[in-house]
Amino acid sequence: MDPKAILHNQDVYLCDDEALLAEQTRCLEVLYDFNQTRPSEGEKRQALMQKLFAEVGEHCYIEPPLRANWGVNTHLGKSVYANFNLTLVDDTHIYIGDHVMIGPNVTIATAGHPVDPALRKRVAQFNLPVSIGNNVWLGAGVVVLPGISIGENSVIGAGSIVTKDIPANVVAVGNPCKVLREINERDREFFYQDRRIDYSRL
Repeated sequence: MDPKAILHNQDVYLCDDEALLAEQTRCLEVLYDFNQTRPSEGEKRQALMQKLFAEVGEHCYIEPPLRANWGVNTHLGKSVYANFNLTLVDDTHIYIGDHVMIGPNVTIATAGHPVDPALRKRVAQFNLPVSIGNNVWLGAGVVVLPGISIGENSVIGAGSIVTKDIPANVVAVGNPCKVLREINERDREFFYQDRRIDYSRL
């Protein structure tokens, strides 16, 4: 089997293939260059993002430092914003929709390891894709585990560990992350607790 194809077949494999590691190193060289850019080098950052990721929509912005296992397995829609210290464990595909906001210190992981210690000793791994819908907000410190889907417009509260799929149009929080409530009319009136939105300023 093609060494790269084994990343995406969702089965257990041994992740010590030399050709695979060499290809990953080539990707990480681009990531290194991205993280060394200066704040004034916006055009250079955009060009490196085009080389690093599978897809990059218009008006995407990622604040360095960025961590990724590959980069080339991550797909960004348009107008994606990610704050400091985004970690993409993208050994298989991560799909991030349009207008997604990602807070600082977020981890999105597709890779896991068998619980069986004998397999882990042999560097066994499996990869399951992650999908994040349009207009999702991942708060600071969120961790999204392998195989998870998050529906459009949903908000994942800071510090949450997402272990199961989250539907669209909800606020979900906690460890493990659970749906707290649906997004509702009150959210059009208040932006934080009892602080009212002044639309005349917007």
